[in-house]
Amino acid sequence: MRDLALIFVMALAAALGVGLVGAFALRLLRHRSITVHVCVLLAVTVAAVVAGVVVVAQAMFLSAHDLQVVLLTVAAAAAVSLAIGWSFGRRLAVAAVWADQARERERRIEKGRRDLVAWVSHDLRTPLAGLRAMAEALEDRVVDDPATVAEYHRRIRVQTDRMTRLVDDLFELSRINAGALRLSLSAVPLGEVVSDALAGAAPLAAARRIRLVAAESGWPTVLASEPELARVVGNLLLNAVRYTPEDGTVHIDGGWERDDAWLAVADTCGGIPENDLPRLFDVAFRGEPARTPRSNGEGSGGLGLAIVRGLVEAHGGRVDVQNTEGGCRFVVRLPATAS
Repeated sequence: MRDLALIFVMALAAALGVGLVGAFALRLLRHRSITVHVCVLLAVTVAAVVAGVVVVAQAMFLSAHDLQVVLLTVAAAAAVSLAIGWSFGRRLAVAAVWADQARERERRIEKGRRDLVAWVSHDLRTPLAGLRAMAEALEDRVVDDPATVAEYHRRIRVQTDRMTRLVDDLFELSRINAGALRLSLSAVPLGEVVSDALAGAAPLAAARRIRLVAAESGWPTVLASEPELARVVGNLLLNAVRYTPEDGTVHIDGGWERDDAWLAVADTCGGIPENDLPRLFDVAFRGEPARTPRSNGEGSGGLGLAIVRGLVEAHGGRVDVQNTEGGCRFVVRLPATAS
């Protein structure tokens, strides 16, 4: 019994020595991945077993052959343990990273939801207050001269149109986020969609003395749903017109690149702060005060670019933005069809 206790103490002492070294190593590697930690932990465990076996074997005067057999057995078990540990360590690392990304994405979504509620509440409350004031003024005959009455009617129509656009944008965004968007894909000539979008933006561009310049040829045919594609092009074009100073220029062109078709809308807005570029397609993001809605109803609810990204990604494409000399350039890439 005394011999067994002595063997236990000797093995424990050897294992503790290896364990202390392993704990120090784990402390040095505390910033490394989970896979590294799991592999080091298994290696320390195996090394502790080997140290205990070697110390006990030396004390018991085992033959070199017997010690070699024991060490080979331990080495085989160690190889299997390390392989399994490395495999499951990688899975744990991937799961941990995925969970962290999921939490971060959930936080971003929740923040975006709160921002959206705040922006929409503001954008609805402001015109509603104006509409009520003008309606009460007309009802109480505070204003009765034809010119003022006509102006009030015009303002009511403008504010109603603005709220209608906001509600439409919210509905479209909810369809995208809920996965309820159903696309009817077909071969769509991009040039025709651009032509219609230019016609829609022409009155606003003319009022602001902004030149709309479009390529005359070279337009690709894309695989897309025409109504949603028209929404994408229209939103990008109107966004460029709204934020381009008077007497500026908005240029739109397109073409092929490998298996994709691309559409680019460039303006002379003066550029976007670099810190705002990654957030430009976020819901309700407006950035600098200069990009907030105007009092004349031209502005949007901060949803136009978020809708653009959602619709483009629903088509299997992507949209990017970058600053250029004197402005910025939005580029949409979509699957192309054979011309």
